[in-house]
Amino acid sequence: MSNHQGTIALFGTSADPPTCGHQALLEGLLAVFPKVATWASDNPMKCHGASLEKREALLAALVKAIANPQLELRQELSSPWAIKTLELAAARWPNTELVFVVGSDLAGQIPRWKHARAVLQLARLAIAPRQGWPLQLKQLEALECLGARIELLPLQVPATASSEVRNQPKPAQIPSALWPLLLKHNLYGLATGP
Repeated sequence: MSNHQGTIALFGTSADPPTCGHQALLEGLLAVFPKVATWASDNPMKCHGASLEKREALLAALVKAIANPQLELRQELSSPWAIKTLELAAARWPNTELVFVVGSDLAGQIPRWKHARAVLQLARLAIAPRQGWPLQLKQLEALECLGARIELLPLQVPATASSEVRNQPKPAQIPSALWPLLLKHNLYGLATGP
């Protein structure tokens, strides 16, 4: 693994809703990188179950619960397009190496992203393995052909999925810090609580 001094890990998520998997990933990133920035965003390839404003509030509650000064909610980086997010991050943290973090479930989509080659030039790509979504060699090769500098993260991210929580509520997959907001706004059919 490369030296991460002077780097910032960037992790955008639809946070729809944030799950224990998001918490495990953020805590894992904090063990690897000196600084981690996260934000809620709209994914143009997904239909969202709650407004961006509510998803940002849920992610903010999770960041607050993790309570690590190396972790910041940076909602101003939010964009449906990774290229825009990375341009904003490069302006915000000049002379800092940017590391764009995705789960292994997204690795195959990146070549179809808007300005994928430019995205991969602006930041190193860190891929977090998600249980149930093994990385395929052809996905890595396609990314390397686009110029990706890939780092496979030594993390274990549980196979929790926001889509499963939206489709069939699973209270055990929701971090406890999020329940007050979920109940207040009656989100995702989770009105009964844990």
